[in-house]
Amino acid sequence: MHELGIVIHVAKTLNEIADENYLKRIGSVTLEVGEVSGIITDYFIDCWNYFKVRYPLLKECEMKLEMIEGINFCEDCKQEYSAIRYGRICPFCNSEHTYLLQGNECNIKEIEAED
Repeated sequence: MHELGIVIHVAKTLNEIADENYLKRIGSVTLEVGEVSGIITDYFIDCWNYFKVRYPLLKECEMKLEMIEGINFCEDCKQEYSAIRYGRICPFCNSEHTYLLQGNECNIKEIEAED
């Protein structure tokens, strides 16, 4: 379960941002999470709710998640396709020469705060 490690990193990052910007409270944070990132969103939210109480600044902070679709690219036919639906094999030409374009991310997209 790597969700807790990511939550700890996000909490520390938010604390640093708050210090740099003289923020008193963070009301919510929105993360972009790739659907093939391996993050189990239910566990992630549970970890967030457990861990955030350790940071007074984040005590009331809501975690919002936005999913980023997993998209693969085929080097042979130059097509993009759903990584979840089709996996590694290109559904257009059956090539294995593919790679992930997006969907493995975990980014802080937005912070709602009070100074």
